[in-house]
Formats: sequence, structure tokens, C-alpha cells
Amino acid sequence: MENTRCDVVIVGGGAAGLSAATTLARALRSVVVIDSGAPRNAPAAGVHGFLSRDGIRPGELLAAGRREVLSYGGTMIDGEAVSARRTPDGFDVTTGDGRRISGRRLLVTTGLTDELPPIEGLREQWGKGVVHCPYCHGWEIRGQRIGVLGTGPLSMHQALLFRQWSPEITLFLNDTVEPTDEEWEKLAARSITVVDGAVASVDAADGVLRGVTLRSGHAFDVQAVAVASRLEARSHLLESLGLVPQPHPSGAGRFVAVDPMGGATAVRGVYAAGNVSNPMAQVVTAAADGVMSGARINADLIDEETRWAVEGRFGPFSAASEDAVFKAVLGQRRYGLEVSDR
Repeated sequence: MENTRCDVVIVGGGAAGLSAATTLARALRSVVVIDSGAPRNAPAAGVHGFLSRDGIRPGELLAAGRREVLSYGGTMIDGEAVSARRTPDGFDVTTGDGRRISGRRLLVTTGLTDELPPIEGLREQWGKGVVHCPYCHGWEIRGQRIGVLGTGPLSMHQALLFRQWSPEITLFLNDTVEPTDEEWEKLAARSITVVDGAVASVDAADGVLRGVTLRSGHAFDVQAVAVASRLEARSHLLESLGLVPQPHPSGAGRFVAVDPMGGATAVRGVYAAGNVSNPMAQVVTAAADGVMSGARINADLIDEETRWAVEGRFGPFSAASEDAVFKAVLGQRRYGLEVSDR
């Protein structure tokens, strides 16, 4: 079995993982990034809200990030990390093809999975006519007839939010959402149409979303659908190390809790960044998380190395013992420098 050793193993090659790898490699750390090649935003036409990179295709952004990591001496491994375990020196991560990568620290940036309700045609339009975030996709569907598919507590928020981008919003309660009296007043005040009944399908023609049909057979002409997916952290590696994902305060799904200043988890030496620990993060936010985690991990390694150096003062080849030898042998003439009385 091939074994690679490094300072930091990063599992996940999205914006968070690549940003962390670049930060660490620029700090002269040996870094290995393991990536399965299945980014969450692959279906999207472009990345938005990323200053100077607005509209870039997700694959192009990741390719550019990989080139940066490699340019600073980092290593990329295409494959899936299937297991992780603690060792006396840090952590071992094993890939599906049997490679083992050992690192002093482990950073997990595996992102999350969008769980969609089982409605016909919904998955096929995901990232196209079906969107979830107005800041990611609102501009592209501005002014259109937008349907908001009721899936849970965030659907009311979505309906009011997307109203900023279009005056024609229809909230489909989908036998799931029950607005309070106060929420009914807000919907009426913002002229949001409300439709009762379960949704049967999201309809498309020639790949273009055309409408929504209820189980009752009633069809509605909408040009885009917003849906709040359930956000589930891709956390199997972290769970194997004892880190259990917890419900997000918003009710949107589950995430892995970390220290907000750099992504440290409750397990010493294990870090997490990006959507696995911040499910609401956009791409630019995930990239920032990666930079912060990379800097935190480097500082952690420096602390460890400094502690080793201090503890080494009592060893036979330590800086302190070397200094004593020089004094005994050379007296005032040390390290090859002549000491003058002048």
C-alpha cells in the first residue's frame, strides 16, 4: 500500500479545501488534498458573489485553484477518502484505491448534500430552473414568475426574500407549510400568491422549466422554482473520529460544530471548513473559511514545534547542551567568531 506523509491532509478539493491548501503551502507546509471530484455546485452555470470571479463556471474556478495549490508545492490526489484514524503522529487517511496518506493534522472540507423532496422533475432542474439561494441565482431569474416550493420552516423566509427579485411570487404550501396569522399578513402585504395542496411535479419542456403541477391536476405557469433543500453535512470521516453532526439552528439540516476562529473541532488536531461546518456559506465564504483554517493549522503546528524545541533543551543534542559544549571548548570564541575586547 502506497503511503504518503505530510504536515496536513485535506479531504475535499472545493473552495474551502483549495484555499486552505494554498495558505498552508505558502507557509512552507507539505500538504496533500484528496478530492473525489463531486462538487455540490457542479450543476450550476456559474459562481456568483465571488469578487472578480462573478459568473465563472464552477469547474473553471476549481481548476484554477488546483493550479495554485500545485504551483506552491502542494499535492492533489484524485480519489475518495473512505476512512480516517488517529495515529501516534497524527492521522492516517485511506482512499478507495488503497493509498494511505499520513498527516500531523487533518482538515475536512467535504461540503454537504442537498436533499430534495421526491417530486417528479425537481432533481432534473436542480441548478437550472430550480434554485435555492437568491444571492447566488436571484439576478438570473429577476422579474420572472417564481414559485417557492414549501419544504419546511425556511420556505416562508424564501418567499419574502425572493420578492425582492420579482413582483410575481407564488408560494406552494405543498401540504407542508402552515403560515401563522402574522405570516399570512406579511404574504398579503407583499402581494405573494399562496397555493394550497401538494405539488406533484415540476414541469419542463426541452430542458426549460415551464411550470408546477399539483396532485389535484391544477397547473401553474412559473418560470423558476425556489426550494429550500435539507442540508446534510458530508461528515462520514468526521463521524468515524467521534464528531457527530448536530441540527443547525435554522432548522435547515445538520452541520459539524467548529471553533469560529479557524475551524478547530472538538477532536484535537482535526479541523473542518466550508459547508460541512457552515451550511449557509456561499463559495466566497467557504474560500475565506479555508484561508482561516489554513492559518489556524499553521499556527497550531508552530506551537507544537516550538514546544518540541523547548522540551529539547534537556536532550543530549539540544540547543542548550550545544551551547555548553561550545563554552567549554572554545571559551569566548564561539560559532567561529572571534570575540574582541575592543
